[in-house]
Amino acid sequence: QVQLVESGGGLVQAGGSLRLSCAASGRTASIYQMAWFRQAPGKEREFIVGINRLGDSTDYAVSVKGRFTISRDVAKNTLYLQMNNLEPEDTADYYCAARLNGGDYLAAETYAYWGQGTQVTVSS
Repeated sequence: QVQLVESGGGLVQAGGSLRLSCAASGRTASIYQMAWFRQAPGKEREFIVGINRLGDSTDYAVSVKGRFTISRDVAKNTLYLQMNNLEPEDTADYYCAARLNGGDYLAAETYAYWGQGTQVTVSS
């Protein structure tokens, strides 16, 4: 089992920044890939960015590329999402996810472990 706990959400004005954190515990050595997803009201959960096991490969959704940056602190078993130049369209609940196996990394159903989510609200 893997446990994930997100933090760092909040209310920010358009153009502002936030950094989300995701603390992982449990079978972290077995994690194949981690990712950030988000879900806006009335919309499906959306892949934002993923990072591979070694941390040397990342993939960003077009909507956030150039504004968001994923990183990790291996010693702390913590994943981060730095979000800059936020837009009202970025308003959503943000989730950290982890999986132990491969598959379509864009598909939420391939991730077995999820955090509780943290809310991000961007005002115009």
